Formats: sequence, C-alpha cells, structure tokens
Amino acid sequence: MVICLFPGQGSQSKGMGAELFDRYPDWTAQADDVLGFSIRELCMDDPREELRRTQFTQPALFVVNALTYRARMDDGKPAPDFVAGHSLGEFNALLAAGAYDFATGLAMVKRRGQIMGQVSGGGMAAVIGMEPAAIQAVLETTEAGRRLDVANFNSYDQTVIAGPQEDLAAVKEQFEAAGVRAYIPLNVSAPFHSRYMRAAEAEFSGFLAGIEFSRPGIPVISNVTGKPYDDTRVRETLSEQIGHSVRWLDSMECLLAQPEPTFEEVGLGTVLSKLVVQIKKRRRA
Repeated sequence: MVICLFPGQGSQSKGMGAELFDRYPDWTAQADDVLGFSIRELCMDDPREELRRTQFTQPALFVVNALTYRARMDDGKPAPDFVAGHSLGEFNALLAAGAYDFATGLAMVKRRGQIMGQVSGGGMAAVIGMEPAAIQAVLETTEAGRRLDVANFNSYDQTVIAGPQEDLAAVKEQFEAAGVRAYIPLNVSAPFHSRYMRAAEAEFSGFLAGIEFSRPGIPVISNVTGKPYDDTRVRETLSEQIGHSVRWLDSMECLLAQPEPTFEEVGLGTVLSKLVVQIKKRRRA
C-alpha cells in the first residue's frame, strides 16, 4: 500500500518551491489570483518576513505541497492507496483525493489562515518522553492542567498541549516531576486545536457552507477521528479540525494496520516520516 503524507505548519522555510513555480506556471498564476499577492515572492524571498505568520504560512505550504504532489504524479510515481495530512496538510490530502480543485482548496486555506491568524492569547507546548494517557493524567491533577487540551497526539513519545500561557507555564513543574524528557514551549501565536479555537471553528464552518465538495476518490484519514473520512461529512470534519485534537498517532496506527504500508512524505521536511519511524519502533517493542 502506497501512503502519501502531507506536512503542516512548521515545515515552511524560505526558498521552498524553487523548482516548482516555473514548472507549473498555471497553478502559480492561479495562486496569485486567489491570494492577491505573488506566491513565488513569498516563498522564495519573503521580503516582509511574512512566511512565519499563520495567514501567510498556511496558503504558502498548501501551494508548495500541492505542486510537489503534482510533480510526483507527473513523474510517474504510483498513485497512493491512502492519503493523510497533519493539520493544514489534510487539505492537501483531500486535494490529492479529488475532493475539490486547486483553486478551491487554496481559497479555503487562505480563509482558514486568516481566521486562525486572528486568534491571539494562549500557546502550545510539546511534551516529550511521556505517553499520551500519562500526559492526560498529569493534566487532570491541577486546575491549570484542566484548562489545557491535548492539541496533537503525534506519537507515543511526542504530544503537544495547548491553552492559556499561564497554565502552560504552571504545569511545567508537574511534568518535570513526572519524569518527562523535555517540556518545550512552541513559538506559535495561539492555542491551535484546542477548545479555545471553537469560535474560529464556527466561523470557518460558516465559510465552508458555500463550498461544494466531491466524493474523495482515495481514502483520506481524518485528523479528528484518526480513521477514514466519512464522505458525507467532509465539510463538517474540516471545520471541526480547527478546535479539536490532531489524532496523528491513531491515524498512523490505522495506516500501519494496512497490508505492507509504504509511506512517502510529500512536501517539505521529514517530520512526519520520523514520527512514523517512532511509532513503528513502539509497535515492535
């Protein structure tokens, strides 16, 4: 089974997409029209240092992921049997599955980035070296912990929590006392994938009401459920993703249960590939 994985926010870097914009001038021009600025300039030069800002990061990554996948298919690689994407990357997975066209996907991602970029206050922290169930148990021990949510179940060894900054700071001592290998505050502008994003989720849901979706032609694994998409709930699931946990660990367990799974990361970096390796090691242990 060939499985394509699409990375999300955090994988961006200046210079990304260098070899793709000239190869695909049609989609590059479409991107400029949808976004109202030069996608090539943003990705290649980033003259105003906007690439790190959510409202610019998300469409830039969507475009580069999409062009990378298009090049992959044009180069004759086998079509995937399953696709999945981490947070933003799920929009690329659905594009690859034929749920919508490139311009529609980019319009959705543009609006998603704008809505999420407007949220301020709160943050996220990575908890390394502790299993998800143990992390949730620690969070239940204090009032501060109960105000935090698990944002990303990335692997058995890596989990991200989100919520108010003061609560993230308050639980650090509890996690260190419990023996975590590392507790790392993340450089993000808001507590993504937590209860504090529900207003943004509702606003994005309203935007998606005007979008037409096609039935995906390839099974897409959902961040929200960790299982294949319900084809009748694509719109609802995409909006729910903003304010709910990314169940990447469950998603990978679902895919690793397929016969002879072969994973290919389509886009920038190797973050998702490394998570697959971590999860495989734990399954063999």
